[in-house]
Amino acid sequence: MSQMPQQAAVPKCPSCEEPLESGDRFCGACGYDLSVVPARPEDSPTLAVNGAVPAPDGVDWPVARDSDGHGHPAPAHAAAEVPGTDSGGSPLPPPPPAPPAAPPAAPAAGTESPAPGVRFDRPDEPDEYPLQAPDPRLTAEGAPAPVPAQPRPAGPAPAEKVCVACRAGRVDDDGYCENCGHAQPRERDHMEQESGPVAAVSDRGLRHHRNEDAFSVGCTVLPDGAPASVAIVCDGVSSATRPDDASLAASRAAGESLLGALPRGTHPQQAMHDAILAAAQAVNALADEPATAREQAPHQNAPACTLVGAVVTAGLLVVGWVGDSRVYWVPADRSAPPARLTEDDSWAAQMVAAGLMNEAEAYADERAHAITGWLGADAYELEPHTASFKPDRAGVVVVCTDGLWNYAESAQEMADAVPLDAAARPLHSARVLVGHALDGGGHDNVTVALLPFPAPPQGAGSA
Repeated sequence: MSQMPQQAAVPKCPSCEEPLESGDRFCGACGYDLSVVPARPEDSPTLAVNGAVPAPDGVDWPVARDSDGHGHPAPAHAAAEVPGTDSGGSPLPPPPPAPPAAPPAAPAAGTESPAPGVRFDRPDEPDEYPLQAPDPRLTAEGAPAPVPAQPRPAGPAPAEKVCVACRAGRVDDDGYCENCGHAQPRERDHMEQESGPVAAVSDRGLRHHRNEDAFSVGCTVLPDGAPASVAIVCDGVSSATRPDDASLAASRAAGESLLGALPRGTHPQQAMHDAILAAAQAVNALADEPATAREQAPHQNAPACTLVGAVVTAGLLVVGWVGDSRVYWVPADRSAPPARLTEDDSWAAQMVAAGLMNEAEAYADERAHAITGWLGADAYELEPHTASFKPDRAGVVVVCTDGLWNYAESAQEMADAVPLDAAARPLHSARVLVGHALDGGGHDNVTVALLPFPAPPQGAGSA
């Protein structure tokens, strides 16, 4: 920001603040001896260039303690690793040595080593959020028992949550570390769930500061004892208020509605229609607030989200949606053609349907992803879409948000990204698909659910 130049200030007496003339040795007002006033140091600011601050000539600056002597940052240490003294000046006892790491067990024949996560090579970009949650494998059953550390009065209580950044500070109720101030990872940054043969994975992505997607998966049985699998995926509308709350409320309401209606004998397509209406009511309820709240925040609008879902039985596949999240059909026999089973409620889809643009032109337009249908109190008119299919062969159903299909838009591209053993390993395959979106850039939240068709018996799941 530009500023107007200012004139140099007239010297004043440090005792009475009266103006002084150049060369005065005593103040003319109070007689203060100006010779005892130290001379003002010369102002020589140093400007950083590319992050390096040059030292003034003739000054031998010591190497900073937080560098390795070559300008590179030194490795960070946990508080327990830094030596110190107690209140009496005596050295603190060293922390107990860590137990030796057990050598990794060789994988059994015919199996692959379990992957510790979805992705390991995320680019170190300045607009990412690198703070990660602790490795869940460290507390998994069968891991070596940790050696109890020496009690430190200043440290957090054992039952308190410890910061994942500095590993020493207590996390306050607002989600920030009292020691280093880091915001802690939210639970929804990465979610995975497997319910029988159906599985889902949701990830914040590489660009967004929070995950506004949500999902619900489950299994049930029909009145005749036949199995049924359910998956609901919701994408919060970022331009609306509380989009993360909207997607969570919609996915839970729709999932509970389906799992309650199917065992009672409701036709899956009717059950899907009713589930979308139940989700809409749950999102509408979020907009109910006192008039005073609306007056204090007039810029806020109603929470909103999109929804897509699928129900798989022994011989029927039902899909339902509002918005631009999608369902794809990928046959187990990859020589058979895959298919997209939903039509987007979006500006691009309307242009294509009206014959004004072809699909390539429409989706290349900056208005392509402007949705024309959503769940929310400010939706123009709720029109749940449902459709039923009877596939003639086995396959897998992919239910996803645009955070995935932006990187595999056509049915063939999606089929190429789905692992060949997706029906047998849905959770692994969902992780692979999320990794595919992150490898492509991860510009949006990514959520995908996989359901094998036909629905296998209860108890089946990923190997």
